[in-house]
Amino acid sequence: MSNHKGTGTAADPWLLQTPPLTSEFQMHREQRDGRDVLVCAVGKTVLLYDARCLVDLEAMLRAHGDWMELGSADEQKPTRPGTVEAWARSADNPVGGWYGLKKGLRGRFGMYIPPLMERLGLAEVEHQPRNNRMRAV
Repeated sequence: MSNHKGTGTAADPWLLQTPPLTSEFQMHREQRDGRDVLVCAVGKTVLLYDARCLVDLEAMLRAHGDWMELGSADEQKPTRPGTVEAWARSADNPVGGWYGLKKGLRGRFGMYIPPLMERLGLAEVEHQPRNNRMRAV
């Protein structure tokens, strides 16, 4: 990965790595159908997340007050309770459900959003081979 980290536009996306530092991906912010979205490009796969997740996740982590396991999972797989991934799908979160916007690819929130939170200085993320956690800074 280059040293250039990007500015988060489509022309200059953020260059990020998954929490275990095993894969690279790009993300940028844009408007789609009047909604502020995060566009996450992992190889040829494109995932979309509601951009308000950045503010909502930071607030939830602050209220939680400690480390929280990421618990990343594909949309079709169940999540472990008490993880960032479970929160991002919960009817109890501020959007009342999924922050992922692309049907069939709404999961993996715990894999792709935490590195952006870290890049933006909103959270601290662990970088172990497995079972990583994050917390508000």
